[in-house]
Amino acid sequence: MKRIFLLILTNFAVLFVLSISMQLLGIDRMLAQETGLNLQGLLLMAAIFGFGGAFISLAISKWMAKMATGAQVIEVPSNMTERWLLDTVKRQADKAGVGMPEVAVYDSPDINAFATGWNRNSALVAVSTGLLQNMTQEEAEAVLGHEMSHVANGDMVTLTLIQGVLNTFVIFLSRVVGFLVDRVLLRNERGYGIGYWVTTIVAELVLGILAAIIVAWFSRQREFRADAGGAALAGREKMIAALERLKLNQEQSQLPAQISAFGISGGGGIMRLMMSHPPLDERIIALREAPAPGRPERVSPVRRV
Repeated sequence: MKRIFLLILTNFAVLFVLSISMQLLGIDRMLAQETGLNLQGLLLMAAIFGFGGAFISLAISKWMAKMATGAQVIEVPSNMTERWLLDTVKRQADKAGVGMPEVAVYDSPDINAFATGWNRNSALVAVSTGLLQNMTQEEAEAVLGHEMSHVANGDMVTLTLIQGVLNTFVIFLSRVVGFLVDRVLLRNERGYGIGYWVTTIVAELVLGILAAIIVAWFSRQREFRADAGGAALAGREKMIAALERLKLNQEQSQLPAQISAFGISGGGGIMRLMMSHPPLDERIIALREAPAPGRPERVSPVRRV
């Protein structure tokens, strides 16, 4: 709940800082004279849509993940593997200081797992059948520890917060640029001309790519942190062994795009700047060079290994 409060507070902080900055610099008056644009109204609209979309995505993240992957929540264990999964997650949740999440299995040959949910005490941790079939119990335990660290660190809420702020800037700035091109450069005096619509679309695409690069950078940093948390919960050598095993899985991640940033071995993308996960070699080196892991930091929920 603390992270949700911070998300809303940050929303208002972004609005306040941008509004004051524009007033002090005289940008709002200049644009109002040149284009008739109401910056305060536009900024409020951008924040509502920017943060609103991110917040809705967070609120339905568990439902979306289940629908996208076909993950089946283990209500009553039907075999020894499912019993082991529940017992391991329960033990790690207690150690990390979070509520017991739902535990699910989804059918995929891809060696992967993910965690999601809007609250650290109401999360979902899911593993693929490919992971269960191709990893040892010790390696799978480390993967679960990685996912539980995402939950305990509140990574889903953190990335939602970052995405909401960036969405607000993208929506706001793209429309300001569209107004300037339409009214100042093209001298359109009435309504919204073709220049506004074309420029706004192009600006949203360009700014959206820049925003995605920023989100990907934050995602990579939190993967290192989740690896360290997995080492603390399951053991450093088990975490390293799990990452080494993932190196043998050369197929690109088959997780749906909306949750690919929350898996354990997610696809890297075409360019390094767009990678949601650092290269496995870098993650292994970071674990080997890190000091002995202690108790993972306590924060909020969600992500992938």
